Amino acid sequence: MGMDPHTIKELLQLQIWNKSSLLTSSGAAAKSDAESDFSGLLNSLLAGQQDTQADTANVRAEQRPSKDTLAAAAMLASRVAPASWNRYLQSDDTVNKPTAFENVIQAASRKFGIEPALVKAVINTESSFNPQAVSRSGAKGLMQLMDGTGQAMGVVDPFDPQQNIEGGTKYLSGLLMKYNGNPGTALAAYNAGSGRLDKLGIKDDLDLEAKLHLLPAETQQYVRKVMQLKNHYEA
Repeated sequence: MGMDPHTIKELLQLQIWNKSSLLTSSGAAAKSDAESDFSGLLNSLLAGQQDTQADTANVRAEQRPSKDTLAAAAMLASRVAPASWNRYLQSDDTVNKPTAFENVIQAASRKFGIEPALVKAVINTESSFNPQAVSRSGAKGLMQLMDGTGQAMGVVDPFDPQQNIEGGTKYLSGLLMKYNGNPGTALAAYNAGSGRLDKLGIKDDLDLEAKLHLLPAETQQYVRKVMQLKNHYEA
């Protein structure tokens, strides 16, 4: 018997809560309730069928973060109020279904050695999967590339999904290499520019955790949102 779609959605939402170390005082009780609900739901599902998980794409060895890096990235991802994240999950259908650009994302991720979940999270945050999106600052397309950045990455038409995704993924791959595979730091540089991080002496996610408050509020929220979405796409 197949799993009820409503149950799947409920399990995914509760699983996200379980993964996050929610640090707000109002989140403590919510986390406790979520853990209880998740445990009960999971046990009932396991009684009737086996759990299956998809393998995530391999990341190139030189871009695999250390345990300390993963711990810092998890802390960055956790700093979102639980009520706010719950509303976001309920209102954004793109998180719960395949996108129209799945094949392009998978190909670009393999080509440049990045997890597809991270690329999807960036696209979702940048443009909500709208290939015609244009920001007030002139960033264009799915991964919101500035003209200079796009041209440097070989993008001729920023509104062409394949070119934009390949260019954005290539750029993100370069940032991950620059910051030794630290995803939070690479994302902060993607949003605020690597020059700003360099001036603050931010070289990895441990530095970012300590100095995140020195970056613009937009960048702080950007890093947290992308990391949360990445966790969800991996679930």
